[in-house]
Amino acid sequence: MDRVWAPWRMEYVTNSTGSDGQCFLCVNKEDDEKALVIGRNHNAFVIMNRFPYTNGHVMVVPVRHVGSVVELSDEETLDMMRLVRAMVSVMREEFNVDGLNIGMNIGRAAGAGLEDHCHIHIVPRWFGDTNFMTVVGETRVISEHIFTTYEKLKRRFIAKSP
Repeated sequence: MDRVWAPWRMEYVTNSTGSDGQCFLCVNKEDDEKALVIGRNHNAFVIMNRFPYTNGHVMVVPVRHVGSVVELSDEETLDMMRLVRAMVSVMREEFNVDGLNIGMNIGRAAGAGLEDHCHIHIVPRWFGDTNFMTVVGETRVISEHIFTTYEKLKRRFIAKSP
């Protein structure tokens, strides 16, 4: 297997805290642009996944630091789903996606890289997005810079907001 050197991933791999020792999904509004937050409502927000599976991979996160979906209030759950619905529309309009994977990884055995702050993944999919690089090279190719994608999604999200 070939190796892709990505030393910036080490902090993510070794723990779930940011450089300041805090959970990287606990983002204050004043840090939204730096954290790549696309948009918010009262109880949740949408943030770019810095280690995306495909171009445009985002996460919907409750504002409150909570590790389990069963601990979410009804209001938090509803606000998260409102953002999921909004992002499905944004993805369809901005990226003309062929499909979307939407889900949560609950527990390490299910693939959760961060168990302490629950979140919903939204992964855009296109026919042919699994190509020879993935199959033969065991390498994912992300076709657009994350900051470019962020600007597109944020602009579209803001345009849809009341």
